[in-house]
Amino acid sequence: MAFPVVDTEYLKEIDKARRDLRALIASRNCAPIMLRLAWHDAGTYDAKTKTGGPNGSIRNEEEYSHGSNNGLKKAIDFCEEVKGKRPKITYADLYQLAGVVAVEVTGGPTIDFVPGRRDSNICPRAGRLPDANQGVPHLRDIFYRMGLSDKDIVALSGGHTLGRAHPERSGFDGPWTEEPLKFDNSYFVELLKGDSEGLLKLPTDKALLEDPEFRRYVELYARDEDAFFRDYAESHKKLSELGFVATSKAKIKDGIILAQSAVGVAVTAAVVILGYLYEVRKRAK
Repeated sequence: MAFPVVDTEYLKEIDKARRDLRALIASRNCAPIMLRLAWHDAGTYDAKTKTGGPNGSIRNEEEYSHGSNNGLKKAIDFCEEVKGKRPKITYADLYQLAGVVAVEVTGGPTIDFVPGRRDSNICPRAGRLPDANQGVPHLRDIFYRMGLSDKDIVALSGGHTLGRAHPERSGFDGPWTEEPLKFDNSYFVELLKGDSEGLLKLPTDKALLEDPEFRRYVELYARDEDAFFRDYAESHKKLSELGFVATSKAKIKDGIILAQSAVGVAVTAAVVILGYLYEVRKRAK
């Protein structure tokens, strides 16, 4: 499918959709599943073959019926409510915007969002997303395939501060933190405490303590929430833009610069005209 035309009207629709998503997420308490939708649409990316990624393909039954996407049809339907009001916006942009808003409205960092993703109906094969039963080598295999780093792996794992696991979806049950609707660094604090009654620690969570490189980030984020927020915002942006064609982003920036230049020219012209009229009046007197 073609890239959307990211003009002034499209950017206005993005702003409206952002407000729609804030209201929807606040009223439904659905931030965790909206974040999961954004991650799962993006996390299929393969940097070598340039396939998968944040292209909205998860809306297709072929993909949302993958075992790793159990329960996400609910989030897709929530987004459809916004899409119905903002049809110009691509699904790819909408799902990633939903993830950004989910983090922000629950107290997390502000994540830079650049629109312009195109939709695809080509669904990647199952098995590209992380398996919660695996360990360190698996995590690196999955995230390195996307083109992400060790720091990205740990920072993005911190997103588990939101929400809980559901047995009918993943086979696991329970929240990772005491306040699963609040985005903070408590995931890392709890991870370092060890097993706590009522709180979940997946094999992939525990793996972050087993590897020295992973663990140093866990310890940093547990003691410094600002560092976690900074790195999370950077890693989330990278995830949300995997395979996003750079030229489309350049066009957006160029468009904004052109718009700003046009405003500058208009202001300058207005000043010149006013100055001219002032001189005419002065002479007339």
